Amino acid sequence: MQRIKNIKKAWFVGIGGIGMSALARYFMHQGIKVGGYDRVQSEISDALSHEGAYITKDEQVSSMWEDIDLLVYTPAVPVSHPQISRAEEKGIAVKKRAEILGDITREPFTIAVAGTHGKTSISTLIAHLLRSGSIRTGAFLGGISGNFNGNFLPAEENILVVEADEYDRSFLHLHPDLAVISAIDPDHLDVYGDLEHLQAAYSDFAALLSDQGRLIIKKGLPLRPFSGTEAKEYALDAKAPLHAANIHAGEGTYRFDFVSPGLQIEGLELAFPGIHNVENAVAAIAVALEMGVSPGDIRRALPRFKGIKRRFEYRLRREDIVFIDDYAHHPKEIELLIRSVREMYPTRRLTLVFQPHLYSRTRDLAAEFARVLSEVDELILLPVYPAREEPIPGVSSHLIAEKLPAMKVHLIEKSDLIDTLLSLKPGLLLTAGAGDIDRELQTIEEALKNRSV
Repeated sequence: MQRIKNIKKAWFVGIGGIGMSALARYFMHQGIKVGGYDRVQSEISDALSHEGAYITKDEQVSSMWEDIDLLVYTPAVPVSHPQISRAEEKGIAVKKRAEILGDITREPFTIAVAGTHGKTSISTLIAHLLRSGSIRTGAFLGGISGNFNGNFLPAEENILVVEADEYDRSFLHLHPDLAVISAIDPDHLDVYGDLEHLQAAYSDFAALLSDQGRLIIKKGLPLRPFSGTEAKEYALDAKAPLHAANIHAGEGTYRFDFVSPGLQIEGLELAFPGIHNVENAVAAIAVALEMGVSPGDIRRALPRFKGIKRRFEYRLRREDIVFIDDYAHHPKEIELLIRSVREMYPTRRLTLVFQPHLYSRTRDLAAEFARVLSEVDELILLPVYPAREEPIPGVSSHLIAEKLPAMKVHLIEKSDLIDTLLSLKPGLLLTAGAGDIDRELQTIEEALKNRSV
């Protein structure tokens, strides 16, 4: 924290990212002048500009402030970036986002939520439950909360909720007092090499908890044996001590009971689609109870949870068309997403637009992507969104398409998306991906509204 207290002006390279923007907002809340670079303009960067940050799309050093005290960069940006190189040449402190977030978590009681999927939903729901229970936690979230209309909450008490990102081993910089681990599926193998090393990193994350630390963990996850830390297992069903019971779905709402040893909270309601989100709610409720939120406050708060932007977000809901967008970009996430959509709209023909994210992920998980994508009725595959990566020879969306069983697949450029969609006349449309597919949503929505039925 001392490093941050001495900062007057900070520069963020990759400021438009969801994690970087939350950190930028924290700095602005501390009274620090914030500027930064991002190669694309987005809703996030526009919002930051409106809040007082200076943002440029020019990566040249001439666009960077000269008198900064600190440069923060995302691991999605190569260290050879000219602005990073210039700061190092001038002797300016250069830190990864994870290092700064690690510093911030040293002093407050930190609730860190990790997992290859589920962490954004769980951390956002935890922040909502704590705040509804009069615990004025701060939060660094991996999505835009519908309740808070943002991804950063300033702390009014010495408590923080943070999303613990496994990419680049970022979560190993944190100082958790209470941790959640929701899933350990193959991902970021460009960093870890294989699943075994990814699992080892999650074990290292759990080991960061002190002897007085507490861990809420999805039952069955492969962690190294550890002692001292109190661990509680959760799951959707009664196989785990913490679970949901008497689950009923109807009219866009799940009703269920939360069950733990010695406590049952009956009649809970969650208007956040997807049965997997009931399981996420079990983890969040367990944390809220650990923090002293009453069962009554939890029961009142849960139905008021408004979800997260780009997590099962309805864009259109009419008799002729239902259009849903989601951030899902890993096979397991897409599998859960498709299952949830089928659950809610079992008679509609499902058209999915998918934009693969990262060449390495597409290469490593092409067979898994093909398996889950084969469950839709009509598939539109866009080119791979590269993000931080250079192209890998032989890796493209074709790699997924060629592994699909006999089904109609449309391999198209993004520029052909609207014409393709209008020709297909979907009744149930799902868009998914973590790249820039979200920049097409408004155009898709308008085209569907104006189409001839």
